[in-house]
Amino acid sequence: MNASQTKPKASKESLILLIAIVTAIILGFILGGFFPSIGIKLEIFGQIFLNILMLLVVPIVVLSMIVGISRIQNLSQLGTLGSKTLAYYLITTAVAASIGIVLVNLIQPGINQVIATNELPANSEFLPVDIFTALKELIVGNPEKEQQGLIGYNLFLAMEKMDILPLILFSIFFGAALSSLGKKAKKSIELFSVMNDAILKLVHWVMYLAPLGILGLIAARVAHSGGFKAFIPELLSLGLYALTVLIGLALHGFLFLSLLLKLFGKRSIASYLKGVATALLNAFSTASSTATLPLTLQGVHEENKVSEKVSNFVLPLGATINMDGTALYEAVAAIFIAQLYGIELSWIQQLIVILTATLAAIGAAGIPEAGLVTMLIVLRAVNLPIEGIGLLLSIDWLLDRFRTTINVWGDSVGAAIVERWDTEKPSENEEV
Repeated sequence: MNASQTKPKASKESLILLIAIVTAIILGFILGGFFPSIGIKLEIFGQIFLNILMLLVVPIVVLSMIVGISRIQNLSQLGTLGSKTLAYYLITTAVAASIGIVLVNLIQPGINQVIATNELPANSEFLPVDIFTALKELIVGNPEKEQQGLIGYNLFLAMEKMDILPLILFSIFFGAALSSLGKKAKKSIELFSVMNDAILKLVHWVMYLAPLGILGLIAARVAHSGGFKAFIPELLSLGLYALTVLIGLALHGFLFLSLLLKLFGKRSIASYLKGVATALLNAFSTASSTATLPLTLQGVHEENKVSEKVSNFVLPLGATINMDGTALYEAVAAIFIAQLYGIELSWIQQLIVILTATLAAIGAAGIPEAGLVTMLIVLRAVNLPIEGIGLLLSIDWLLDRFRTTINVWGDSVGAAIVERWDTEKPSENEEV
């Protein structure tokens, strides 16, 4: 009786929270657009909320991965789980980039367009970079920036710099080591499990701040763009390009990924979407899949009942390397820039765009507008002008929110599919 009373209470609480967040997003756009001075003042609430979420990311990643891996009794399953996860990520990311290429060639948003160029920020991160250098940084990092790659050398520095990849790799091997110790490690695994539960409880508490924090984030971002008076003309001038990106994201996210969820994950699309709705709205508000990770874990595991083993492995990894929306965006942007400059790309060059957009998206950080940095790899791969990125800066902040939402949705869908692949027995959540 007690359990049956708890579930309706939780569902009602989630519904109220969703309504509050949607209201906050709408109100944020209105205040930031029409009253920029008020929007900027609300920024402190958004920053507080974002800081708290980012504060939880490192313990969430480390603890969830250790707990998930340490509970795998047969370590040979780890290789199977990892290979299936990576296969899903690579396939869906490549499909996303391909959808972008097809759409931008059909709609041709850059043909016969004259758009004012915005100056690139004076930032060393926007220096040209080749694919080899990018992959090298992904694996071993960049010592000059004190940035670590997949194989790190200092865990505490990785925590300080929010370099998630070395933390993931360490946590996987540490969890595997605990699992290999058998009964000797039972108490240690229980300790990590309790700590993980405590962090998830903190996430639950933080969600009470979400509406106010999201209001501040959206209002401040719209205000900083100059309000509607400054932003709307820019949006209109890049309207066809923005529409191409949004159509592509919608097709990939709510058609392709949803069909995968239905066919391979054997889940109800509407029910699963409802379970991760809070995480998706937060992804739109923060434009950061990393900051959204605590909420994604909560939505996938607690709301949609994906096993802890799978969700704790798939989601932290996905928040770091699975960027479907980013790959699609970069593919569209590259061809759009080529069209603006009157450069015709052969089908081989467009295949190179798909390949490099897929690889660059894997290396993109889960932070706002990271796609602008990795887009340099795509442009360099087919010798397109780097200056073309400046054309996109005025509306990139808005499109970034949509592509981050699709990134998080892709991670969430991946968890359900990998769980289904990982077991021969039908899930208790499978539709009959």
